[in-house]
Amino acid sequence: MPRRQRAVRLEARTNRLKLTPRKKPYDFTTISPGIALGYRRCVSAGRWVVKVAGGHGARWTKVVGFADDFEPADGEHILSWWEAQGKARKLARGQDTDSARPATVDEAIADYARDLITRNAGPANARRARAIVPASMLAKPVSLLRIGELRRLRDNLVAQGAKPASVNRDMKGLKAALTLAAKHDPRIANSNAWKNGLEALPDAYRSTRNILLTDDEVRVLIAAAYAENDALGLLVETAAVTGARISQLGRLDIADLQADRPDPRLMMPSSRKGKGVKRIERKPVPITSDLAIKLKRVAGDRVSSDPLLLRADGKAWQPEIADYRQPVINAVTRAGLDPKRITLYSLRHSSIVRALLAGVPTRVVAAQHDSSVPMLEKAYSAHILDHSDTVARRGLLDLASPSVPVVVRLSERRT
Repeated sequence: MPRRQRAVRLEARTNRLKLTPRKKPYDFTTISPGIALGYRRCVSAGRWVVKVAGGHGARWTKVVGFADDFEPADGEHILSWWEAQGKARKLARGQDTDSARPATVDEAIADYARDLITRNAGPANARRARAIVPASMLAKPVSLLRIGELRRLRDNLVAQGAKPASVNRDMKGLKAALTLAAKHDPRIANSNAWKNGLEALPDAYRSTRNILLTDDEVRVLIAAAYAENDALGLLVETAAVTGARISQLGRLDIADLQADRPDPRLMMPSSRKGKGVKRIERKPVPITSDLAIKLKRVAGDRVSSDPLLLRADGKAWQPEIADYRQPVINAVTRAGLDPKRITLYSLRHSSIVRALLAGVPTRVVAAQHDSSVPMLEKAYSAHILDHSDTVARRGLLDLASPSVPVVVRLSERRT
């Protein structure tokens, strides 16, 4: 049995009640290595407080239970000094049944997934995080993670051929899960492990994922998709015209189609990216008259709440399980393009660049593509500079080809 430690001012209730009420606990006494027990004097019954060393100078504290200041100890909720020591040791070592032990990485990711769903955000980040973490790390408590092992996890993905943008995206989800776990449990005090170990890779926005297709290549890809089946063709054409993410296209309802206007458009639902509670808003995105006719035809007389875009089997597309991926690969291959480089996202990239080079203001491009000006400037800076260079040249003074004849008055000739 562990040795019981004495504390003169805390053992007897009469001595404790002489202390002045305050938030800071009195007389933290070491009861085991790295574990100390103190007493917080309150106006009502006081509280026993345990302080535990978490390693690397970090500490956490937690209330163990009420002191037997006014009621007799019952060994569970009302504790004497001696009973509080036993419960404090169990709590510090994660053995107390009334308190959760520090979460494992697997549990942290599961909690993060539930949090995303609660906030109406997409749980894809949690799934990606789980897919990259080895089983040995999933079973490890978050509080025991170290910078080195997390850095190796990140670097191994790069060594296996993952693109920097993909690695950063996966690491972002894992970091969010670990940060949420630390937020919910003060015993997890090693947040620097993932802040430094999972630091974002530089130049990620120069990834080859941002493949730019020419307009002719886009037309060929759309034709190839229609050759696969009409449902896939309509999905690819809508993606090419709007530049929307597949997650947005999958949430389009028939009510979002405004095809009878002189300027047809889709009320595009926003994505579920970013922090905080996700409020899905719908913003107008222009489409061509030809696409509007095709979409109106497939909408038919279905109810307004039905999905607008359907698979060939008549069911809604499910972007969360990437059911579009193989059909798109087939279409890319049929078009004679490289399926290892070109994805459905390439159509979004091409749409954004096409709009920028056409002179559409960056703010408008960002709004129509459910993005932000800073994000566009980061990811598409080279194309924005190309456009700004073209615009700026319109105002250059061209001395070599003056548009107005230059008249120089000569001095009078002397006779």
